[in-house]
Amino acid sequence: MLQPKKTKYRKAQTWVLKGVATRWANRAFWDYAIKTVEQGFITSRQIEAARKTIVRYLRRGWKMWIRIFPDKPYTKKPLEVPMGWGKWSVEMYVAPVKPGRIIFELSWIAPELAREAFRLASHKLPVKTKILVD
Repeated sequence: MLQPKKTKYRKAQTWVLKGVATRWANRAFWDYAIKTVEQGFITSRQIEAARKTIVRYLRRGWKMWIRIFPDKPYTKKPLEVPMGWGKWSVEMYVAPVKPGRIIFELSWIAPELAREAFRLASHKLPVKTKILVD
């Protein structure tokens, strides 16, 4: 799973996603990309599931870039624990995404294959996505 090797603080404050992505909103490595249409948090397991789906469908002869990284800690209390008693331990790491953020990019492949691979991968993600194919 993807997670940071070292963090300055173990737990993060909660915050709200607002606006549209201005950074990382354009294709850097060209050809084909998958872009978010709505905001949300993507876990490291969801990123890995989408990556595996793309790899299994395409086999060989292409290049892929993952443009997001889960670096925000997500804390969770166990079930049936009363209110209060502060924040509990870190459960997982998530990547906050705003609308317009590029998630994956592909190159050196046919457009039909890229479109189908991204369609399959988008089913593994919790946010609505858009496929960018030239």
